[in-house]
Amino acid sequence: MKLRIASLALALGAVCWAYAQEGIRQPPPGFTALFNGKDLTGWRDADKQTQFWKVEDGVLHYVGKGGANLVTEKNYRDFELYVDWKIEKGGDSGIYLRGAPQVQIWDNKEGSGGLWNNPQGSPGKVPLVVADNQPGQWNTFHIIMKGDRVTVYLNGKKVVDNAVFQPGGKPPPSEGPIHLQIHGSPLWFRNIFIKEL
Repeated sequence: MKLRIASLALALGAVCWAYAQEGIRQPPPGFTALFNGKDLTGWRDADKQTQFWKVEDGVLHYVGKGGANLVTEKNYRDFELYVDWKIEKGGDSGIYLRGAPQVQIWDNKEGSGGLWNNPQGSPGKVPLVVADNQPGQWNTFHIIMKGDRVTVYLNGKKVVDNAVFQPGGKPPPSEGPIHLQIHGSPLWFRNIFIKEL
């Protein structure tokens, strides 16, 4: 009887572990993982206060209490980027491209994926469609940065179509790091994959 209970506990533990890993994927062909699922290797907090970022079950979690954007140690030029993200209701975040803001993430009726810091009325400023899942659910960006142009897919739908990236009305830097932006609310990221072009 005790042996059966022990076996059942082991099996249940294995099921729980597998459930916790659900959604964790390997990089697509030609891509490499920017986040190893274990620690912050390859990343730095802009204020060097990485205690505000935690890694749990292959997921990068910002606890929402302080710190600054999480930034890649490496600079990038042209690239394709996949990243899964999740926010809470009212959450706000973004992805900086080459160190310049930003592909928007937020709980807002306009939807995520727009080039928030582009000039008002410019292509890409507002997403073509709202493709966000509900707050608390995972979303996937596929971002393509080539020259000064950006295309963004959110959950398989094109939300920005080869728009000129004009952060602050200026041309983007020729290279720079990728930022995971914070605005004080909890965030989750996983499956961060990049291919340099």
